[in-house]
Amino acid sequence: MRRAVIIITLAAMTAGAAFWAGTTSTKMQTVSIEKADIVAGEQIYRDYCAACHGANLEGQENWRSSGADGKLPAPPHNEKGHTWHHSDQVLIDYTTLGGTALMAQKGIEFASGMPGFGDELSDTQIHDVLAFIKSTWPERIQKMQAERTKAEGE
Repeated sequence: MRRAVIIITLAAMTAGAAFWAGTTSTKMQTVSIEKADIVAGEQIYRDYCAACHGANLEGQENWRSSGADGKLPAPPHNEKGHTWHHSDQVLIDYTTLGGTALMAQKGIEFASGMPGFGDELSDTQIHDVLAFIKSTWPERIQKMQAERTKAEGE
Protein backbone atom coordinates (compact mmCIF):
# COMPACT_ATOMS: atom_id res chain seq x y z
CA MET A 1 0.00 0.00 0.00
CA ARG A 2 2.75 2.42 0.98
CA ARG A 3 4.63 1.61 -2.24
CA ALA A 4 1.49 2.37 -4.30
CA VAL A 5 1.12 5.74 -2.56
CA ILE A 6 4.74 6.58 -3.29
CA ILE A 7 4.38 5.58 -6.96
CA ILE A 8 1.19 7.63 -7.35
CA THR A 9 2.81 10.61 -5.62
CA LEU A 10 5.84 10.39 -7.90
CA ALA A 11 3.59 10.16 -10.97
CA ALA A 12 1.69 13.25 -9.86
CA MET A 13 4.93 15.11 -9.20
CA THR A 14 6.27 14.10 -12.63
CA ALA A 15 3.07 15.32 -14.24
CA GLY A 16 3.37 18.61 -12.38
CA ALA A 17 6.99 19.01 -13.39
CA ALA A 18 6.03 18.39 -17.00
CA PHE A 19 3.83 21.46 -16.86
CA TRP A 20 6.91 23.59 -16.37
CA ALA A 21 8.74 21.89 -19.21
CA GLY A 22 6.82 23.67 -21.94
CA THR A 23 3.50 24.69 -23.34
CA THR A 24 1.43 23.78 -26.37
CA SER A 25 1.49 27.31 -27.75
CA THR A 26 4.42 29.09 -29.31
CA LYS A 27 3.26 32.42 -27.86
CA MET A 28 2.89 32.63 -24.10
CA GLN A 29 -0.69 33.46 -23.18
CA THR A 30 -1.78 35.23 -20.03
CA VAL A 31 -5.15 35.64 -18.35
CA SER A 32 -5.96 39.17 -17.26
CA ILE A 33 -8.62 39.62 -14.58
CA GLU A 34 -8.99 43.25 -15.66
CA LYS A 35 -9.63 42.41 -19.33
CA ALA A 36 -11.82 39.35 -18.83
CA ASP A 37 -15.56 39.11 -18.32
CA ILE A 38 -15.61 37.81 -14.74
CA VAL A 39 -19.41 37.52 -14.66
CA ALA A 40 -19.40 35.38 -17.80
CA GLY A 41 -16.48 33.38 -16.38
CA GLU A 42 -18.41 32.64 -13.20
CA GLN A 43 -21.37 31.37 -15.21
CA ILE A 44 -19.11 29.21 -17.38
CA TYR A 45 -17.56 27.84 -14.19
CA ARG A 46 -21.02 26.98 -12.83
CA ASP A 47 -22.04 25.34 -16.13
CA TYR A 48 -18.86 23.38 -16.89
CA CYS A 49 -16.64 23.13 -13.80
CA ALA A 50 -18.63 23.22 -10.56
CA ALA A 51 -19.95 19.66 -10.87
CA CYS A 52 -16.41 18.37 -10.29
CA HIS A 53 -14.51 21.28 -8.72
CA GLY A 54 -17.33 22.41 -6.41
CA ALA A 55 -19.75 25.30 -6.35
CA ASN A 56 -17.35 27.20 -4.12
CA LEU A 57 -14.17 26.03 -5.89
CA GLU A 58 -13.55 23.60 -3.01
CA GLY A 59 -12.73 20.52 -5.12
CA GLN A 60 -13.52 16.94 -4.29
CA GLU A 61 -12.67 15.15 -1.05
CA ASN A 62 -9.26 13.52 -0.84
CA TRP A 63 -8.16 15.31 -4.00
CA ARG A 64 -4.52 14.47 -3.36
CA SER A 65 -5.10 10.71 -3.32
CA SER A 66 -5.90 8.60 -6.35
CA GLY A 67 -9.26 6.90 -6.42
CA ALA A 68 -9.96 3.27 -7.26
CA ASP A 69 -9.72 4.15 -10.95
CA GLY A 70 -6.18 5.50 -10.47
CA LYS A 71 -7.25 9.09 -11.20
CA LEU A 72 -6.90 11.98 -8.83
CA PRO A 73 -10.18 13.62 -7.78
CA ALA A 74 -10.82 17.18 -8.97
CA PRO A 75 -8.65 19.60 -6.98
CA PRO A 76 -9.92 22.82 -5.45
CA HIS A 77 -9.44 26.00 -7.45
CA ASN A 78 -9.47 28.21 -4.38
CA GLU A 79 -6.33 29.32 -2.55
CA LYS A 80 -6.17 25.93 -0.76
CA GLY A 81 -5.60 24.02 -4.00
CA HIS A 82 -2.66 23.97 -6.37
CA THR A 83 -4.18 25.74 -9.38
CA TRP A 84 -2.35 28.93 -8.51
CA HIS A 85 0.97 27.04 -8.54
CA HIS A 86 0.76 26.91 -12.35
CA SER A 87 1.29 29.57 -14.97
CA ASP A 88 -1.57 30.97 -17.03
CA GLN A 89 -0.37 29.05 -20.08
CA VAL A 90 -0.43 25.74 -18.23
CA LEU A 91 -3.96 26.45 -16.99
CA ILE A 92 -5.09 27.39 -20.50
CA ASP A 93 -3.54 24.28 -22.04
CA TYR A 94 -4.89 21.96 -19.34
CA THR A 95 -8.40 23.38 -19.71
CA THR A 96 -8.28 23.34 -23.51
CA LEU A 97 -6.77 19.88 -24.02
CA GLY A 98 -7.57 18.04 -20.81
CA GLY A 99 -5.08 16.35 -18.52
CA THR A 100 -4.47 13.11 -20.40
CA ALA A 101 -4.02 14.80 -23.79
CA LEU A 102 -1.71 17.49 -22.46
CA MET A 103 0.48 14.96 -20.69
CA ALA A 104 0.53 12.77 -23.82
CA GLN A 105 1.86 15.76 -25.78
CA LYS A 106 4.72 15.87 -23.30
CA GLY A 107 5.38 12.14 -23.62
CA ILE A 108 3.87 11.25 -20.25
CA GLU A 109 1.21 8.59 -19.85
CA PHE A 110 -1.11 9.98 -17.20
CA ALA A 111 -4.74 9.08 -16.61
CA SER A 112 -6.52 12.30 -15.75
CA GLY A 113 -10.17 12.87 -15.01
CA MET A 114 -9.93 16.39 -16.43
CA PRO A 115 -11.58 16.55 -19.85
CA GLY A 116 -10.56 19.05 -22.49
CA PHE A 117 -12.97 21.86 -23.24
CA GLY A 118 -11.33 23.23 -26.38
CA ASP A 119 -14.12 21.86 -28.58
CA GLU A 120 -16.86 23.28 -26.35
CA LEU A 121 -15.50 26.62 -25.19
CA SER A 122 -13.82 29.42 -27.12
CA ASP A 123 -10.43 30.79 -26.11
CA THR A 124 -12.22 33.84 -24.71
CA GLN A 125 -14.54 31.69 -22.61
CA ILE A 126 -11.59 29.71 -21.25
CA HIS A 127 -9.81 32.95 -20.37
CA ASP A 128 -12.98 34.27 -18.70
CA VAL A 129 -13.43 31.18 -16.50
CA LEU A 130 -9.76 31.20 -15.50
CA ALA A 131 -9.98 34.92 -14.73
CA PHE A 132 -13.02 34.25 -12.55
CA ILE A 133 -11.09 31.56 -10.65
CA LYS A 134 -8.09 33.87 -10.23
CA SER A 135 -10.34 36.71 -9.04
CA THR A 136 -11.36 34.63 -6.00
CA TRP A 137 -7.79 34.26 -4.74
CA PRO A 138 -6.33 36.57 -2.11
CA GLU A 139 -4.08 39.29 -3.53
CA ARG A 140 -0.89 37.62 -2.28
CA ILE A 141 -1.81 34.38 -4.09
CA GLN A 142 -2.63 36.33 -7.27
CA LYS A 143 0.81 37.95 -7.09
CA MET A 144 2.61 34.63 -6.61
CA GLN A 145 0.75 33.08 -9.54
CA ALA A 146 1.51 36.13 -11.71
CA GLU A 147 5.21 35.73 -10.88
CA ARG A 148 5.09 32.07 -11.97
CA THR A 149 3.45 33.11 -15.22
CA LYS A 150 6.06 35.81 -15.78
CA ALA A 151 8.95 33.45 -15.02
CA GLU A 152 7.67 30.85 -17.48
CA GLY A 153 7.45 33.48 -20.21
CA GLU A 154 11.06 34.57 -19.83
